Amino acid sequence: MHIFTVRTLTQAVKDVLEGEFPFVWVRGQISNLSKPPSGHVYFSLKDEEAILNVVWFKGAQPKAGKDEGECVNPLTGEVGEAFQLSDGLEVLVAGRMNVYPPRGAYQLVAELVQGQGQGELAIAFEAMKAKLQAKGYFDQDRKMALPRNPRRVAVVTAPQGAALQDFLRIAADRGFGATVRIYPSLVQGESAPAQIAAALDRADMDGWAEIVVLIRGGGSLEDLWAFNTEPVAEAISRARMPVLTGVGHEVDTTIADLVADQRAATPSHAAQILWTERGVLRQQADEMLMALTRGMDRYLAGQGACLTAQAQALFWSSPIRHLERAGFELERLGDRLRQSARNRVENRALDLARLDERLHKSFGPARIMVSKAELGRFSTALELAGVAFVRDREDLLRGLQGRLAALDPGAPLARGYALVRNEAGRFVRVCSDVRPGEGIRVYVSDGEFGAEVTS
Repeated sequence: MHIFTVRTLTQAVKDVLEGEFPFVWVRGQISNLSKPPSGHVYFSLKDEEAILNVVWFKGAQPKAGKDEGECVNPLTGEVGEAFQLSDGLEVLVAGRMNVYPPRGAYQLVAELVQGQGQGELAIAFEAMKAKLQAKGYFDQDRKMALPRNPRRVAVVTAPQGAALQDFLRIAADRGFGATVRIYPSLVQGESAPAQIAAALDRADMDGWAEIVVLIRGGGSLEDLWAFNTEPVAEAISRARMPVLTGVGHEVDTTIADLVADQRAATPSHAAQILWTERGVLRQQADEMLMALTRGMDRYLAGQGACLTAQAQALFWSSPIRHLERAGFELERLGDRLRQSARNRVENRALDLARLDERLHKSFGPARIMVSKAELGRFSTALELAGVAFVRDREDLLRGLQGRLAALDPGAPLARGYALVRNEAGRFVRVCSDVRPGEGIRVYVSDGEFGAEVTS
């Protein structure tokens, strides 16, 4: 059984809740409205069956405009009439779910608070979202991957809009240099959905671009409504090339974003998704060049080591080297033979000297005379044995020299023999190694010449 601490359990609930509801729209009635000196606004949203705590931080609230009664939305930059909250007011709140650990309570952190009129659009948005989701327009398996650093990009937007300028400004400093073709369209108003859909279809039918980008700057829910319509969603869905959307600000999620193959938070972010910074590309190129250089160095070092090993193996297995080793071995055996003969004679002479000394000490003059006679015989026999031994070794040496001479590849050629190679370069040993009409090379003692087999 796992036992949680209060902190770990609260953090687990926080992670699950905030992960499941990163951005939501909630409709309800304001109650318990509080506006402390900090500028933050606290209230509850309630309906007949439930209540939800809401915090609207000062930084997310509209700022006062230039004219009296106007306000500027900090998220969208939209200028509109000042909106006053009060208990009992029906509102639509957009924001993210949050868990506040010190109190162990969950709450909604508001990003936008709009009157009930906006709520009707939100209901229409949810209805369209459910309809298109049922058709499979949002399915991940139908979405296409975006090309990396595309060279040809079609952009559907208003040509005079700031969104296009932001997009082009970012694109100018990224990627390998791309051509951008503008497909103009209204992006707001009653005619916008049909024009956006037609522009998407034209870009797709032209087949010139690698990707279509649909962009528009920020605005209210009504301003962005063209991107929540079915004609635009269907045009994106039937496109044969990838579609990237960059509509509004990060908090603005439209139907077009959900149908597109990928959504960017803003028009500028769309350019950042499409193209890599040139500094990063230069660094990647340098890294690849260094990796290629290191790989080539390793390859050349390996090939050099292999070549050295093969040259050494060829040197040790060559016929010349074999003859040299045989000559060295013969010379070594000859030296040992001569040394052995000298040692044997010297040892016999030493033995003879010791025996002579013992003989003089052990016998008288008569015995000495007899011994001298025997000594003479032994000396003669020893001399003959030494001569015979030396001749034996000389005969052995001459036999080894004869065998060495027989191993000489050129000796048979000097005696009138010849070596023959067929067209494949192999030595001819039997008649079946050649065929009539085949060219052969004949090697004799003083050179070589060509010949042709006649039969």
